[in-house]
Amino acid sequence: MFLLQKRGQLSCLELSWPGARAVFTTRSGGTSQGPYSALNLGLHVGDDPEAVLENRRRLAASMEREAASFTACQQVHGTLVAVVDRRHKGMGALDLESAIEGADGMITKEPVVLFAFFADCVPIWLYDPVQKAGGVIHAGWRGTAAGIVLEALAKMKSHFGSKPEDLYAAVGPSIGPCCYQVGEEVVRSLKELAEREQLSSASISLSREGKWHADLAGFNCQLLQAEGVRKERIALCNLCTSCHSSLFFSHRRDGAKTGRMAAIFYLQEDENETKEKNN
Repeated sequence: MFLLQKRGQLSCLELSWPGARAVFTTRSGGTSQGPYSALNLGLHVGDDPEAVLENRRRLAASMEREAASFTACQQVHGTLVAVVDRRHKGMGALDLESAIEGADGMITKEPVVLFAFFADCVPIWLYDPVQKAGGVIHAGWRGTAAGIVLEALAKMKSHFGSKPEDLYAAVGPSIGPCCYQVGEEVVRSLKELAEREQLSSASISLSREGKWHADLAGFNCQLLQAEGVRKERIALCNLCTSCHSSLFFSHRRDGAKTGRMAAIFYLQEDENETKEKNN
């Protein structure tokens, strides 16, 4: 279950597993102004870069870390999932240019902090307590329809030996079906996904006004379960980013001139392992 936690002036939704943590920021506690108020963490949205970097430093400090140690990817609404190790530490942390190119997901089994950005798309975390590996995924409608979750699960298996039945997953705040009205292209793509993966099409609905609405979080939950992730191990936040304007930025609600929240994943060192190292 996600819990809203205070980190000094910041508020974050947090979920802990034995050995790992998922964090999703809210918009409170930063230095950005106007439509980016206050904790905008995106450097690519037109905000003052110095304000964004200060926001990133505040977030990192609240986690007792350095902002320069985080790792981010470019996020192009594709399906590339990068396998991150110590060599990637700091990429995209303080600029756009050094972010991992072309990726919308990152997985790791090393002590790095993965850092992805959102303003309606679906943040998804995966964690394997057996292999001590996990990561974070950015899934908009294009990534969802193209199966980025399936790609992430396949990468977890091929690189770390993960089994779906061992995994924990979390699906964070995103635009809900209440607010996510979509056109024919999205409907067609998601219906093709449902048919291809033998999913229920209940995550697409027609309103009384004859408008299509999509539940991207619901689709991704179905994909996780279809691949063998146990339902009871999937934490679903169920907060709509468009509905909760005091908590979240929303591209659909506010337009292009708005900020970004961050989804963060990192592994936590086992207390027994720490004691062994110190002895």
